[in-house]
Amino acid sequence: MAEANRAHHHEFIVRHGVRQMRTGWADGPEFVTQCPIRPGSSYTYRFTIQGQEGTLWWHAHSSWLRATVYGSLLILPPAGSSYPFPNPHRNVPLLLGEWWDGNPVDVLREATRTGAAPNISDAYTINGQPGDLYKCSSQDTTIVPISVGETILLRVINAALNQPLFFTVANHKFTVVGADASYLKPFTTNAIVLGPGQTTDVLITGDQPPNHYYMAARAYQSAQNAPFGNTTTTAILQYKSAPCCGGAKPIMPLLPAYNDTNTATRFSQSFRSLKRAEVPTELDENLFITIGLGLNNCPKNFRSRRCQGPNGTRFTASMNNVSFALPSNYSLLQAHHHSIPGVFTTDFPARPPVKFDYTGSNISRSLYQPVRGTKLYKLKYGSRVQIVLQDTGIVTPENHPIHLHGYDFYIVAEGFGNFNPKKDTAKFNLEDPPLRNTVGVPVNGWAVIRFVADNPGQASTNVHNPHSSSDSPAAPSSVIGVFDLPNTSPITFIMLFRQSDPQ
Repeated sequence: MAEANRAHHHEFIVRHGVRQMRTGWADGPEFVTQCPIRPGSSYTYRFTIQGQEGTLWWHAHSSWLRATVYGSLLILPPAGSSYPFPNPHRNVPLLLGEWWDGNPVDVLREATRTGAAPNISDAYTINGQPGDLYKCSSQDTTIVPISVGETILLRVINAALNQPLFFTVANHKFTVVGADASYLKPFTTNAIVLGPGQTTDVLITGDQPPNHYYMAARAYQSAQNAPFGNTTTTAILQYKSAPCCGGAKPIMPLLPAYNDTNTATRFSQSFRSLKRAEVPTELDENLFITIGLGLNNCPKNFRSRRCQGPNGTRFTASMNNVSFALPSNYSLLQAHHHSIPGVFTTDFPARPPVKFDYTGSNISRSLYQPVRGTKLYKLKYGSRVQIVLQDTGIVTPENHPIHLHGYDFYIVAEGFGNFNPKKDTAKFNLEDPPLRNTVGVPVNGWAVIRFVADNPGQASTNVHNPHSSSDSPAAPSSVIGVFDLPNTSPITFIMLFRQSDPQ
């Protein structure tokens, strides 16, 4: 895959969800695997897709270029094989995105400069178009044709920067058959919800009277009192035999309320792997990672216009009270390979430094200011790993979509409140948990993932709603970096947890 950077910004392309077995250096996150591609330069990514089928996607992984630089990556069954469900008549990728009237890079720069929250997007999009609820898009609204009795495989991708999204089609049901390039036990639903970075494959059948039906998406907003784009984007499911004229608007679906956590939870808890899962049952590493926003006091040499967060602070974010500082001269993989000192340390804590009521409402203000650093956590190759991901009420609780580069993982459980190993371990699904690359950690809740550290190279985990960084609310990104010398016997992994700097 060749990339020629003709933009005016440094850029990197990441293939979101590709396992990158022994090709971690081609994964894409800037200053994690390698330095970004400079304007006017080019780079060729070489990698092999192994054992994956379904829907993934690619996107820029530098600054907020991901707002407009993205596309679908469809992995079809090998020749001579078929889907584990009736063959659809067609595949239709639907990319849900966000649109700013201004330059998204400038939106990020302003947030970084002021320390305040970035401006919310002006519209959501389906395949790049807001839809005909907007005059500017009325002639270019995405149309999906369908015949009576025809079944289409919709490959839905949430490429939005900041927002989980509900998606539905008027008067039609979905049969969910896959997510994040892994097959699922089929189940039926009226609406789906996708966190940023997630993909979902659904079958839809033309079983309604021939007409025009809106396909619509809107925000799922879990953070209380936080601004968000309360708008609706539309495409049209158009029956080929429907009347072509008359001027009547397509039928609009009933979308879930923007704060409908019950619907989001029912949907995520319906996922089951198609086959018995090879989930680790014995553990070598058991990490507990808290995720939260934060407020840094303004340095004395900062003017007030650079401290426009709540009460004259600057927004930040952290994991286990560590706010990640992205390197600027060397990538982490480069520093590890060449033993360059001073780029990172390996003292990321496996537990929060202070225990507290993570989802409580009276959290000490001392926990609002995390420690800044480039801290990594070492894992031995082949380690069987469990990570408990715990949301916190620091500043405000919210749903956190967390993605693991170069790896899939099993989501063995999720729930609300503070994770309690004495009672919540009994809820673990070790038979057929879903295999995913992005998990939505529930608002005021937790999720538990398991995987085997078997991929020498690099893997990174991003919180895929980039709205808070160590210098601004620009891009919390929890990165797990796994490093090893290429083409050699792996000895150790290095895991980096990043939730802060702009992507």
